[in-house]
Amino acid sequence: MEEHSDWILDEIGVEIHDGEALDLFRQAGARVDGRQARFEPGLVRALCATAPPAFQMFGRNSASDITVGGDSVVFVPAYGPPFVSDLEGGRRYATIVDFENFVKLTQLSPWMHHSGGTICEPVDLPVNKRHLDMVYAHLRYSTKPFMGSVTSVERAEDSLQMARICYGTDYLDNHCVIQGNINVNSPLVFDRVMVDSLKAYARANQGCVISPFILGGAMGPVTQPALVAQALAEAMVGIALTQLIRPGSPMVLGVFLTTMNLRTGAPTFGTPEANLATYAIGQLVRRLNLPLRAGGHLTSSKVLDAQAAQESGDTMLVGLQAGANFVLQAAGWLEGGLVIGYEKFVFDLDRCGSHSRMLTGLLVDDNTLAADAFREAGAGSNFLGVSHTMANFETANYQSDLADDTSFEQWSADGSLDSAQRANLRWKEMLANYHPPPFEQDVDEELRDFMDSKKASDEDRWY
Repeated sequence: MEEHSDWILDEIGVEIHDGEALDLFRQAGARVDGRQARFEPGLVRALCATAPPAFQMFGRNSASDITVGGDSVVFVPAYGPPFVSDLEGGRRYATIVDFENFVKLTQLSPWMHHSGGTICEPVDLPVNKRHLDMVYAHLRYSTKPFMGSVTSVERAEDSLQMARICYGTDYLDNHCVIQGNINVNSPLVFDRVMVDSLKAYARANQGCVISPFILGGAMGPVTQPALVAQALAEAMVGIALTQLIRPGSPMVLGVFLTTMNLRTGAPTFGTPEANLATYAIGQLVRRLNLPLRAGGHLTSSKVLDAQAAQESGDTMLVGLQAGANFVLQAAGWLEGGLVIGYEKFVFDLDRCGSHSRMLTGLLVDDNTLAADAFREAGAGSNFLGVSHTMANFETANYQSDLADDTSFEQWSADGSLDSAQRANLRWKEMLANYHPPPFEQDVDEELRDFMDSKKASDEDRWY
């Protein structure tokens, strides 16, 4: 598959809608003909070599700092849904209040390590100005690293400037606090908007997640080995460009490969073929020694039901087993990414907690081997009341926030609530108990002044 990826880059090439990028690739050894760039086998891989195998992202306090790459796994909420849903309100267009709610829920959860980006699309705000309110929400209501806008270079630069106001210009030049989520326009096209945003983040020494989004049979071949080779080729070109812009800038090689219903054209998730492709891409990215984005709680289901649990569970676990370091779409995804669900969000948070526990593995030491517990209990007894159990009961097992493990009688007395109903109560409780983190008043005022100035400089556009 590596050889086939090189063949794609050498014979088919990649279409790039940006003169500067084409010039940089030409100077690096690519064969450029119009917008088409072709690469000798191994060239793009060599250009990726300056990207770090792991890097730190910094939050507004040290407790929120994270490592991306190596053995670390970062869970990140859903990205991009224009709709939200909850049990009472049903499916509806997202608003800025919904966006702020999900930032707050993410801040509250120990299982979300990153505040995300466009957690939902606040369609009540003008298209050309809503990025300002979204970035402000990440900075004001969370302490965690986050993603900025990539829908135009101006919006990317606004996102970076707001991060500079919050963190300081000199600090930002040497510390990654913000990323851009760059989607390749598969098959094999880098459009002007994505390239401009990629260049903005790379020049600022901030991160990008370079992610081909490919449905087998639509934006790529229907067979998975070809799909994997295409995704690797596209992502490597994006990483290579960032390194030509600024060598050493921190990048994540992302993949979003899945299947589709070839009778209806609908995307499908959690399928065996998509999972096998994820395993393969994980091995290939490790050979590049780059952080990997894969996995997520993905589903086609419209509600939090058995289909949602099965598809989400399979996709998430496979991504982790494939070695994902950066798991976008880890919470909230419904309806193929069109919807972020409040109940699904907290349900997925609980699953992320369980996965986090599994990822820690087994610690084998004197305490976990529990010789004293055997001595105290002896043969034919139980261990519930021994000293070792008392000393370890709070940390021995992962305690779910949502799973019901009571008796039928107790469950009935508590209202016979199903998973979605329990999740509904949980997210409301979390928001009721949310308190914003400390924020410097002068920084807040400067951010608001910047936003007001930018909004006043252009008319509202709804496109």
